Amino acid sequence: MSLKLNQEQIKRFSRQIVLKNIGIVGQKKIIESKVLIVGMGGLGCPVAEFLTRSGVGSLGIVDYDSVDLSNIHRQSLYDYNDINKPKVKAAKKKLNIINSKTKVICYKLKLNKNNYEKIIKDYDYIVDGSDNFKTKFLINDFSLKFKKFLITGAISKFDGHVFAFNFKNKKTPCLRCFFQEKEISDDILNCEYEGILGTVAGIIGTIQANEVLKQILNIGKTLNGLILILDLLNLNFRKVKLNKRKVCLCS
Repeated sequence: MSLKLNQEQIKRFSRQIVLKNIGIVGQKKIIESKVLIVGMGGLGCPVAEFLTRSGVGSLGIVDYDSVDLSNIHRQSLYDYNDINKPKVKAAKKKLNIINSKTKVICYKLKLNKNNYEKIIKDYDYIVDGSDNFKTKFLINDFSLKFKKFLITGAISKFDGHVFAFNFKNKKTPCLRCFFQEKEISDDILNCEYEGILGTVAGIIGTIQANEVLKQILNIGKTLNGLILILDLLNLNFRKVKLNKRKVCLCS
C-alpha cells in the first residue's frame, strides 16, 4: 500500500512540495528514507536537524560522547542545560520537538567492526560527521562493502571538505583513494588544538544534508567522485575530481 500524505504533512512540507523537482512523490521518498549519522558534533547536529525538518522518516544517530560546554558554540542542537548529558539523548529530545514523526534511533556507543556491521544494514544513506580517521575509514569500508551512499565531511579552522560516494556504482572511488597513507594524524581534525569557527561546521553539515536529500530525490548534480573544498575565510570554493585507484587500501 503506497504512502499517503495527510493534510498536516502537506502543510508542513508545502514549501518543499511546491518545488517541481520534489512534489508529492518526492516528499514521499523523503519520508520513506532511512539515514544514519555517525557523530553528533558540529557536523552531525545540522545534518540531523535539517533532515528531520525535511521529513526523513527514520534517522539513526551514533555518538558515545556527552555534551561539553566547549561544544555549544558550534553544535547547534545543544544548550547549557544539556551539559554532561549523552549527545544522542539530548539530540533526540530536540529532534522530536522539531518533528515528532521522524523516528530517531539512538546508538550510544563507540563504533567498531562488530557493532557497525549490525547497524549499517538498516540504513540506505550514511553521513560521516566523525572527527577521527579511524572512524572515517571504518565508515568508508563498510559503506563500500554494503553498497551504501556515503557523505563524508571534515572541518578545521575556517576550512571544510565534503566527499560523496555512491558505492552502488563499482567505478566510484572511496575515501582511501584520497588518503593512501596507512597512518594519518587526527591533529588536522582536532578542534581542540586546531580550532574551528562555529559557522563553518554549520555550513558543511548543511551541505552534507543537502547532498543526502538530492540523492534520495535523484535530482541535480551530485558530488559523487568529487571533493568539494571550501575556504570560508577567503570565500574560495572548488571541486576536485577523485579518481579510483587500481590498487587501494580498501581492496
